[in-house]
Amino acid sequence: MLVEGSMRNLKLVTVVGARPQFIKAAAVSRAIAANNAASGSTRISERIVHTGQHYDANMSEVFFRELEIPPPAVNLEIGSGTHGAQTGAMLQRLEETLTAERPDWVLVYGDTNSTLAGALAAAKLGIPVAHVEAGLRSFNRAMPEEINRVVTDRLSSLLLCPTRQSVANLIAEGIEDGMRQTGDVMYDSVLFHADRAKQNRDVFARAGVTAGEYVLATVHRAENADDVGRLAEIIAGLSASRLPVVMPVHPRTRARVAEAGVRLNGSIRAMEPVGYLEMLALERAARAIVTDSGGVQKEAYFLGVPCVTVREETEWVELVEAGWNRLVGADRAAIAAGLAWASASDRPPKGVGLYGDGRAAEKVVAELIAAAA
Repeated sequence: MLVEGSMRNLKLVTVVGARPQFIKAAAVSRAIAANNAASGSTRISERIVHTGQHYDANMSEVFFRELEIPPPAVNLEIGSGTHGAQTGAMLQRLEETLTAERPDWVLVYGDTNSTLAGALAAAKLGIPVAHVEAGLRSFNRAMPEEINRVVTDRLSSLLLCPTRQSVANLIAEGIEDGMRQTGDVMYDSVLFHADRAKQNRDVFARAGVTAGEYVLATVHRAENADDVGRLAEIIAGLSASRLPVVMPVHPRTRARVAEAGVRLNGSIRAMEPVGYLEMLALERAARAIVTDSGGVQKEAYFLGVPCVTVREETEWVELVEAGWNRLVGADRAAIAAGLAWASASDRPPKGVGLYGDGRAAEKVVAELIAAAA
């Protein structure tokens, strides 16, 4: 960290690669800009490195435009591949980038292969790692994301936890140094973009539905998209819905559907992936949401829409405990029952303060500055 007179200059490299990370990074980048505009004693220079994990324009470029994220200083353009091949390619390229940049901190988000590669590359070079969304656990080691979470937390010097439960998880694992509860930066993002999202009403016409009279579904996790049996059960459950089901189809899921010969029929209205603001508009106006995405589970809660999760467990356990989310696995009858519950007129009780006060990104920036002092 450079010191010029009374002003300190903190150099930060942010590693992102997937849609949820772009959303979270946008909130923190705004907080960094606000810090730099204020008359504080520390200025942060941020360089964004995009691994290219999500390389489709609908899954990547549109988010940078919509969220007004500073353009990536580096795009590694890694693309898809097996977990080992993708992570290994990222690790090699990130090591080269970080050696050239020599930042004071490397900031990583969530639980993707980009997260793990960023943490590994930084730790091996002796650069401190800050992990946003530290401490989340599904307790299912068969999920690649769970491995990424656990290893990244072990490598991190600053563990920025979104919830009380994530703090408790780290304490149970004997990790307490550098742990801070900041709240959830995705909540910041939803609050910031809520009004702009309301303006994206043409997405309903493209989907062929009326606001408030449809179910929104997303399926992309490997445990569902790569398992023909599970995928067929989920599609069957959605197809039986009495309401139209709007389904922006992730590239992974579209490829697997074609390979498996599973038909997107019945009530399902398949469409191309949508940008963040259109997704918020679809989420807000849905009668119910069916998903295997951790981020969409939270967005459903933030927007007041009941959620049915097609997994056996979730890292966002507080949503289940608050009665806002139901876990149904990949069973067509359980999905139908979940949709009946979620589509009822009465809404479940909303938890209070589960994800902070909407100032999580500001707290993340404050913790980075304090830790570097």
